Amino acid sequence: MSKTISIHSFRGGTGKSNTTANLAVLLARTGSRVGVVDTDIHSPGIHVVFSRSPQSFTHSLNDYQWGRCRIEQAAYDVTSTTIGSANPDDGPGGPRIFLIPSSIKTGEIARILREGYDVSLLNDGFNELTRALALDYLLIDTHPGVNEETLLSIAISDAFVLILRPDNQDFQGTAVTVELARKLNVQKILVVLNKVPSAMDRDLLRLQVEDAYRAPVVGILPLCQEMAELASSGLFVNRFPDHPLTRELTKVAEQLRNL
Repeated sequence: MSKTISIHSFRGGTGKSNTTANLAVLLARTGSRVGVVDTDIHSPGIHVVFSRSPQSFTHSLNDYQWGRCRIEQAAYDVTSTTIGSANPDDGPGGPRIFLIPSSIKTGEIARILREGYDVSLLNDGFNELTRALALDYLLIDTHPGVNEETLLSIAISDAFVLILRPDNQDFQGTAVTVELARKLNVQKILVVLNKVPSAMDRDLLRLQVEDAYRAPVVGILPLCQEMAELASSGLFVNRFPDHPLTRELTKVAEQLRNL
C-alpha cells in the first residue's frame, strides 16, 4: 500500500527541501518507487537539489492546476541521476524517483498568488499520480507556514514530518502546526530536528521536544559545514555516503518505511 508523507516546516530555512530530496533517494535505494511533489508553488526550489534546470521541464504542477496536462505528464524520472540507472531486471515496477516540479516562471508564480489554486483538484491529482506511477511513497514538499495547501497536505497524509531547528521561533510555530494536525486526525506526526550544533545535549533536546509536542523525534540532524558548502547543488547522501548526517537521514528513512 502506498504512503503519502508531507514534509513541512513552520518557517523557511530549516532544510526542508534538502531533507525531502535526500529521504527520497534513501527510500528509492530500498527498491521503492518514490514521487516528490514540490507544492511550494510560491517559491519552488527542490528541483535545484535534484540538479535539474527549469528549462528541462515541459510541464509543471501549475500546468496540471490550469488544465494544461495530466499530472503524470508533469512527473520527470530522475532515477538515473539520483540512484543510478535502473536495473533492467527490475522491470517497469523497479525502483524509481519521479519529480513533479512547480513553475519558477515569474508570471506563473504571480498568477498563483493572484488566483490561488484548486485544493480539491490537487488532492485528485495526488491520487492519480500514485496510481499512474505505481508509487510506494509520495513525498510532498510543502510551503512553509500554515495555508490552504498545508492543511490539505496534513489532511491526506499517512504521516506528517515536521522539520525544525533548535530555535525558539521554530519551537513556537511548530506547536501551532502540531495542534492543527491533531485536529485533522493525522495519526502519525514525526519530528526531525535539523542543524543541531554539536555542543547541544541531544538527549535533553529530544526529551524537551517530545514532551512539548507529544510526538516522537525520529532524527537529530547535525549542523555541518559540508551541507552548507554543497549549497543545494546536489544530493548530500550521494556526495557524502559515510557522513554522520547521512547515517542519521538513513535512520529517518527507516522510520518512514516502518510506518
